[in-house]
Amino acid sequence: MTEEIRKAYLLGAEQAVHLLAAEEVARCWGEKSVLPGMTVGGLAGHLARSVLQVEWFLDGETVGTEPVSPVRYYARLVGTSVPDSALNVGVRARSEETAAAGSVAVAGQARAAWQRLAQRLSQEPADRRVAVLHRPGEEMLLDGYLQTRCVELAVHLDDLILSVGAQCRTPDATLAIAVDVLVAAARDRHGDHAVLHALARRERDADQALRML
Repeated sequence: MTEEIRKAYLLGAEQAVHLLAAEEVARCWGEKSVLPGMTVGGLAGHLARSVLQVEWFLDGETVGTEPVSPVRYYARLVGTSVPDSALNVGVRARSEETAAAGSVAVAGQARAAWQRLAQRLSQEPADRRVAVLHRPGEEMLLDGYLQTRCVELAVHLDDLILSVGAQCRTPDATLAIAVDVLVAAARDRHGDHAVLHALARRERDADQALRML
């Protein structure tokens, strides 16, 4: 499973690196994206962070706390669908901060990080932990964190592709992990009955149980 997760992550990261370097992205950098309140550059910065942050988390200090699962990482989130929630305001701010370096720099940073990770991830043990830097004191297993990055890569590759009209798609392996994690998070948050309604009886899906982000 470790090898499959890491391969899926690296495939998604590779696609992100290629898209970030695309002429369409550079040309549209300051324009609106398909996400309200976020420019194409900000969205690209957010996508790039799914590559850059893996290195940052790997280099963080761990102390041995109980690791958070990728399912709980998403199931506990609040305010995901509210544009001005603290969560979304923070995401936009960090994304624009990354984007401020410009399209060429962001694409170059992401490519360099992906190349290093392609070597580094193969050397990390299955029980490797990483520090969740934006939640001080929290830790995740590396493979669990990479599953969350597959979610971010799948979701935001799609967003950026639609924003600039690029001709590419998320790798199937990355997409499969993203769907598995988000459906499991929906089950954790809402329960199986609500998820069943969302899947098979949308007229009874009062909670929009499959909407996790």
